[in-house]
Amino acid sequence: MKITKGLPRCPVCGEEMVVERLRCPTCGISIEGEFLTNPFTYLKDDEVNFLLVFLKARGNIKEVERILGISYPTVRNRLNNVLKSLGIAPEEEEERVDVKEILEKLDKGEISPEEAKKLLKKGG
Repeated sequence: MKITKGLPRCPVCGEEMVVERLRCPTCGISIEGEFLTNPFTYLKDDEVNFLLVFLKARGNIKEVERILGISYPTVRNRLNNVLKSLGIAPEEEEERVDVKEILEKLDKGEISPEEAKKLLKKGG
């Protein structure tokens, strides 16, 4: 039997779903009520996969970079996204400008020099 992750949000209105019934697959007993869900339920599949790699690497960002083949700023951004999804991202992290990331985007041609200049000014 494949276990699927619960729906964190209503597909109709977008509000958080509420768990109201639990059932034991062994004995068949059911319990009804309103139950709290695990905050990890609300993570997207790619966030869960990232978190598993991060934990496997014991939080070593260099190791996460190596395993996933991504840059340091990308690892930091993905970690910050997971923290935001869990509701535990520090506010100062959200407003900090990542100079290295801006320069990487500029180098790859993802942003123009003018955009890079604006982003760098915004942070300082």
